[in-house]
Amino acid sequence: MSFSSEVKDELFERLPSSRHCRIAELTAILIMTNGIQAPYICVKSENFRIVKKFTILIYRLFQIPAEVRVRIHKTGSGITTYAALVPEIQHCRQIMDTCKLTESGQLDRLIVQKDCCKRAFIRGAFLTNGSVNNPERSYHYEITCEQEKMAAVLQELFISFDVDAKIVNRKRHYVVYVKEASMIVDALNIMEAHKALMEMESVRVMKDMRNHINRKVNCDMANINKIVTTAARQIEDIRYIEQTKGLQFLKKNLRDVAELRLEEPDMSLQELGENLYPPVSKSGVNHRLKKISEIADELRSETGKK
Repeated sequence: MSFSSEVKDELFERLPSSRHCRIAELTAILIMTNGIQAPYICVKSENFRIVKKFTILIYRLFQIPAEVRVRIHKTGSGITTYAALVPEIQHCRQIMDTCKLTESGQLDRLIVQKDCCKRAFIRGAFLTNGSVNNPERSYHYEITCEQEKMAAVLQELFISFDVDAKIVNRKRHYVVYVKEASMIVDALNIMEAHKALMEMESVRVMKDMRNHINRKVNCDMANINKIVTTAARQIEDIRYIEQTKGLQFLKKNLRDVAELRLEEPDMSLQELGENLYPPVSKSGVNHRLKKISEIADELRSETGKK
């Protein structure tokens, strides 16, 4: 089962305790499924959970039963569609009036005035047309809308919870999406998908830890490579001086560093300084080695002139 399906399973089980929140979630399902087919209401989906949630909500709110029908496409695809039909016109009118929906299915903002109702509406919208990627692979949360106006409403609701949702047009649909991991966690919290939230947080912590370790290892490797490359160049300069003039050519403080570098090619500057007598600071060692390199370059230049 996908992570998105796990989230929807959790949301399906969550039924608002207050009447106004149930109305908000029902309204979202009606709008997102184009359930208003005047004079009737018919909610259709390939996901049985959506149809069942709709039937539960209208029964809890109005004690109205719905006729659930199943249709299998005969095109060879084998796709199954579920539909919940409210057959009585007076019942349809009662539901539409309560949800403040017109025949065009436009949302009345009175339905989502309270924060709890906003949460319920977003939950219903996600349950109907939403998806969220497995956090092990990538971070992406989205809700698809047929109308740009509905996408704008959802974006506004997310922003009211400080979630930076964006809208993109995709194949004649408008997608409200969130890409940042922390924002997706907030979106799950808004919908009250607490189990999925904890699972995602656990994955996110592990990924962050792995990324931190990888960055540290890469940084350490870069430092090691730098030390090895620098040490190799220093040894090359010292060997050149030894072969052309001999190390006795160097002043004692430079000769001591040169001899120790030849003996200990893997030592860092700080370790070299600690092993000199008397000890020398890291910057002092670096200064002496630079002076040795300058002497080697001068000797090479003189040899080239000859």
